[in-house]
Amino acid sequence: MKAYTGVLPNGEAIRYVDRKRWLWLLSLFFPLQVLVGVWLHAATGYELWLLLPFVSSYVLTPLLDWLIGEDTNNPPDEVIMQLERDRYYRRLTYAVVPLHYVTLFTCALYAANAGLSAWAFAVLAAMAGLTAGLAINTGHELGHKNSRLEKTLAKLVLAVPAYGHFTVEHNRGHHMAVSTPEDEASARMGESIYRFALREIPGAFARAWQIELERLRSRGLPPWHHSNPILQSYAVSAAIAVILVVSAGWPAVPFLLVHHVFAYWQLTSANYIEHYGLLRQKLPNGKYERCEPHHSWNCNYLLSNLALFHLERHSDHHAHPLRRYQSLRHFPDLPQLPNGYFGMYLLAYLPPLWFRFMDRRLMALPHVDGDLDKVNVDPKTRASIFLKWGRDKTEEPAVTDLP
Repeated sequence: MKAYTGVLPNGEAIRYVDRKRWLWLLSLFFPLQVLVGVWLHAATGYELWLLLPFVSSYVLTPLLDWLIGEDTNNPPDEVIMQLERDRYYRRLTYAVVPLHYVTLFTCALYAANAGLSAWAFAVLAAMAGLTAGLAINTGHELGHKNSRLEKTLAKLVLAVPAYGHFTVEHNRGHHMAVSTPEDEASARMGESIYRFALREIPGAFARAWQIELERLRSRGLPPWHHSNPILQSYAVSAAIAVILVVSAGWPAVPFLLVHHVFAYWQLTSANYIEHYGLLRQKLPNGKYERCEPHHSWNCNYLLSNLALFHLERHSDHHAHPLRRYQSLRHFPDLPQLPNGYFGMYLLAYLPPLWFRFMDRRLMALPHVDGDLDKVNVDPKTRASIFLKWGRDKTEEPAVTDLP
């Protein structure tokens, strides 16, 4: 296995081996798991096989994350530059892009021609959409890089779920406003994932266009200029839709609608858990403090991190947005999630359980220490949250604040 060598400040030589090097190949399998369900249905006729991606992602992966445990292995600073330059890792992200196209076209054509029942048709579209949520994650990894190739690949893979505005919104919106009340992609304490989705999905779309229009105006260009990266990705999405309608017929239209909704829901699920309740403090000059590692929830569970290109090491990502996934590091004493992302998604889908479990964990964080002034609280639930958590440290809400 390939080793990287470096020298510590004291002159001692070190040797680092990425024990996950070949395990990252699993990232090529995850976009294809829905095709396994399609193959099993074609072989047996049992439509329940189409639910395989849901079972593997939401049942098996959280269970295996719990059984295998956490991976806290970090690359030393002295070898990170070598690790970043190793093209093996970036080639994996390149290879995943066409796999998402294979998955979408195969599933759409199969759904239109396999004589599925209505519920099985909807299930296959939904499962393909869950897989396309991984396409947004791949676009996230690629879209943070500066090379023209990777930025182009990001636009292409984001075209699969028709979420071409993501890179603009995420890089120039979310990363600037993360863990503040102004950020549509940062969930607030007391805000359910369902109310968050109603704020986050349209808010991300609007903010992306606002940011891009400002960029174009500053250059004296019209909104529909060919250099608009949002339109470039949307154009590919439109071409995909036309090709599918021509080749699969009108059933491709409801298939794509369900597919896109479930892909967006995957992104919303990730955004919801990544910064829930965490708050950057506002400074005397009116600006927010710099984003620190404790402004993101982290987890180091092996399997789900392999599926998501280390997205779960979210603190280091926000500290070093250009850093490639294989170089992201774990830090102790940071906000930690008790399971991988897929397990936490399930908990988030049950708001009473989420609040009961995560609010306690949020308030117990060392930098919060039970102080609601250090928490991003949902204004709509502020009164009830105060009654439970804020008697000692927060100004009591006025009668008009009560529901």
